[in-house]
Amino acid sequence: MVNLSNHDSCFEAIFNTKPMKLLTRIPAWIRNKYFIAFAAFCVVLLFLDKNDIFAQLERRRELRKLEKSRDYYQSRISAERKELEALKNNPATLERYAREKYLMKRDNEELFLVPEKSDNPKN
Repeated sequence: MVNLSNHDSCFEAIFNTKPMKLLTRIPAWIRNKYFIAFAAFCVVLLFLDKNDIFAQLERRRELRKLEKSRDYYQSRISAERKELEALKNNPATLERYAREKYLMKRDNEELFLVPEKSDNPKN
């Protein structure tokens, strides 16, 4: 047990040193009021703000995902436009498209659908 009668305060009793002596051990650049204010400002911006670093990282990840999606859909749109131009200008392409997509046939034809062989046969 520590005898408090020999010491001036509880702080000196616990840490066995004077408060000013403890502050002198901290480097001067850390004790600087501008450094402390800047550090507090950085902590608020990095961790406590609604636009903190974690939210920014999540938004960048989402932006990359949306850009990939945009590129995919732009390529699909250009392919569909080319196909539409071919359908408008070429009757043979229109007939082929109707036969493949809508299973249309001529009056004197019969249509037989053959299912494709799957890799995973069912027993």
